[in-house]
Amino acid sequence: MKKIKLIISREYFTRVKKKSFLITTILVPLVIISFYAAIIAITIDGDNEKQNVAVLDDAHLFNGKPDTSNKSMVFTFISNETEKSFVNKYKDLGYQSFLYLPGDTSGKSKNKFVLHSQSSVSLSTMSAIEDIINNTIRTKQLISNGIDPKEFDKLTNNVSLDNTIDTKEGEKKSFAGVAYAVSYGCGLLIYMMMMIYGTQVMRGVTEEKTNRIAEVMVSSVKPFQLMMGKILGIGAVGLTQFAIWIILIVGMQFAIPLIFPDMTNHINSSNLNNTEGVSMVTTALQGLSSLPITKIILSFLFYFLGGYLTYASIFAAVGSVVSEDQQEAQQLVFPVIMPIILGFVILTKAVNDPNSSLAVFGSLFPLTSPIVMMGRITYDIPVWQIGLSMILLIGSFLFFTWITGKIYRTGILMYGKKPSWKEMIKWAFAKSNTKK
Repeated sequence: MKKIKLIISREYFTRVKKKSFLITTILVPLVIISFYAAIIAITIDGDNEKQNVAVLDDAHLFNGKPDTSNKSMVFTFISNETEKSFVNKYKDLGYQSFLYLPGDTSGKSKNKFVLHSQSSVSLSTMSAIEDIINNTIRTKQLISNGIDPKEFDKLTNNVSLDNTIDTKEGEKKSFAGVAYAVSYGCGLLIYMMMMIYGTQVMRGVTEEKTNRIAEVMVSSVKPFQLMMGKILGIGAVGLTQFAIWIILIVGMQFAIPLIFPDMTNHINSSNLNNTEGVSMVTTALQGLSSLPITKIILSFLFYFLGGYLTYASIFAAVGSVVSEDQQEAQQLVFPVIMPIILGFVILTKAVNDPNSSLAVFGSLFPLTSPIVMMGRITYDIPVWQIGLSMILLIGSFLFFTWITGKIYRTGILMYGKKPSWKEMIKWAFAKSNTKK
């Protein structure tokens, strides 16, 4: 055990002290927050950009005042012009586009409305103008048929359905979108971290084998101790980096108002913050408060560690049998990453239908459960399924550690030969006649 601790310490501090670790640890949350701030800034600036649209309303559809709440568009009505005469003037007069409404809006002629521009307009602009025209025509048609548009809107309003969770503590309001985002985000994060840190274990073993460092180390420790020390050391690096990311991201969220005071003031004075922005933030906070946060965090830690340890042992075995040939490594590692990819595919199904047979299978099968179970964890899952999933994952970790330890013991000292999976399986189940 003492030797394993020494290897863990070596792997951990060697990697933590590298400049690449410091750069990525600080850079990742900085990039995330920068994108977050940029999206907010772009959204606000985009809302303030005015588009000047000239309107030649021969149909008298708008009656000089379009029915719209879109403040990003300024409509100017043109008179004493024709479509042909004004099409060569609107650009010089400062208009980005020119909307022509022909005199007859009945029948199929309404499809002949034309928006002139010097280049292709954005999809959002086209959609906004089409909505304005369609709403105006609909209002006129309702009035012509003796129907009050406001009363009609009341009759056609969509129903808003609230989901209330009945718990021992009382009723809690649920938000499906927030639960979906948390479930999918946790599963995606475990998927990424297993891929990243699992391949780091493989590369670390391959580098030591190529540099002949492993030969020196196995003279002092058993190959199994070397493998376990490397797996646990790199896993500790992953947990450290993940913890730092959380602290930095949360801290920088609070620091945004101090770093970008102008942007914060802009948000506070904008309509976005007063209506939709506040509503979205409130919904997110209420949705998070309705989730079992403690259960999610503990489950995340367990499934990350269980999934990482299981796959890291397999990646270590693959790394012990390959040399500098990266193509050889890719061929052997492909069967290892297939269950991880399968878990991610099942995750997309589990977050939408957490009680489906496929989702239940994926959350119980040890090679996919770390990813899929996190996609179901925000929903009401039977306790026996969670317990069975954890037991199977622990058993899987112990089994694969035992199997891959035997492969590692043989492969770490083998050079010049490319073993197949068939040979590696023979090594795994071969009886050892000698004791080290």
